[in-house]
Amino acid sequence: MDYSQTIEFLYAQLPMFSRDGASAFKKDLSNTWALCEALGQPQNQFKSIHIAGTNGKGSSSHMLAAIMQEAGYKTGLYTSPHLYDFRERIRINGTVCTEEFVIRFVEKIQPLLPVIQPSFFEITVAMAFDYFAEQKVDIAIIETGLGGRLDSTNVILPELSLITNISWDHMQFLGDTLPQIAGEKAGIIKEGRPVVVSEYITETKPVFESVSAQKHADLFFVQDLWTVTSTPSKRDTGSKESLLKILATRHADVSEQDDQKLSGTYQLDLTGNYQVKNVGGVLETVFQMRRLGWNIAGPAVKRALKTVKPLTGIAGRWDEVSARPWIITDVGHNVDGIRMIRQQLSLTGYKKLHVITGFVKDKDVAASLKELPKAALYYFTQAPIPRALDALQLASLAAGFGLSGEAYPNMEMALRSAISHYREGDLILVCGSVFLVAEVRGALQRLQFP
Repeated sequence: MDYSQTIEFLYAQLPMFSRDGASAFKKDLSNTWALCEALGQPQNQFKSIHIAGTNGKGSSSHMLAAIMQEAGYKTGLYTSPHLYDFRERIRINGTVCTEEFVIRFVEKIQPLLPVIQPSFFEITVAMAFDYFAEQKVDIAIIETGLGGRLDSTNVILPELSLITNISWDHMQFLGDTLPQIAGEKAGIIKEGRPVVVSEYITETKPVFESVSAQKHADLFFVQDLWTVTSTPSKRDTGSKESLLKILATRHADVSEQDDQKLSGTYQLDLTGNYQVKNVGGVLETVFQMRRLGWNIAGPAVKRALKTVKPLTGIAGRWDEVSARPWIITDVGHNVDGIRMIRQQLSLTGYKKLHVITGFVKDKDVAASLKELPKAALYYFTQAPIPRALDALQLASLAAGFGLSGEAYPNMEMALRSAISHYREGDLILVCGSVFLVAEVRGALQRLQFP
């Protein structure tokens, strides 16, 4: 098989959560353990940082990967899902894994598939671990896919765990209370390994305290250790990229030399103002990694945060994909994610707001729609996956929350309509399903926009 045939085989043969939903979710780690055993336990052949959370885990993973890379370490990065190319899930120093490796890996494990019957996600996790082991990375940043305790990535023994945020998402798998969801995320905490929590609330704090005590893991709550503020980023019409200015201060900080200070002012090229919640967790992770003996100089941290996008290839986080017309994409798709988008909109200057949105049907769509701004023109659509909520159903549901607009069967038609209504100074925002955001670039190209 060539590369395209190999990817088609993976999509066609294996249960995919993104496509199939609950039927692809596995309730234990036995398949992942079996795959890793057959591959020679690659997960034990590299150091790692494990990251879970409802929102912010992707951005935090990319920031940490950029920092470790800029500090001089050969850095693996595993994230999911991808937007444009399957290989985005598996990177080393920002470069996606080779097509040749994907082909070779699938050929290697093909005899195991009828026996183990793994899911698509279980295969991609094993593939990432095998690649990082083969390429002898110094450190790998591993993002969970769903939850933590039963997530396929949870077979590693990391240097440190980072939990970013707990909110309502995937309740059918993780529980219908925030403490239950926190308990699933806290499942990545390992015996004697430190854990950093970027954000907690009254209901979730005791969960982290209890699990870390049981695991004899040092626990660090960022809210109690850092003050992080930002200057809202303004669109720079002379540049495609703007920078978010952040002031971060660690309380009761140890004495540091000038080249080691983490407290200070940073520029971040992930411009959503909500990134302030993630930056504190990232900086505390760096602080704790130093204590573990990793050499991460202050200037490297500053350089990395200023250039996360080119260093890692991250996309879809308040991401300007077109200047004229002005189009921003954001993969926020649950209640907290939409609230963060709404807050960012309040800091953004525009004349009229056009929102292209779509969701998958196994989410709490009503709760997300309730958070979207009413003063906008909506273009309801759907991604080309079975899990996508029908655009007409979405439009009908949204009308009940005072959101007005029309339904379109695909992204290209929705985008064409939004552009036709666009006037200079307006903003077109694409948000909701990750799989919808992934459609924007191709649609723009077909509509002959750069």
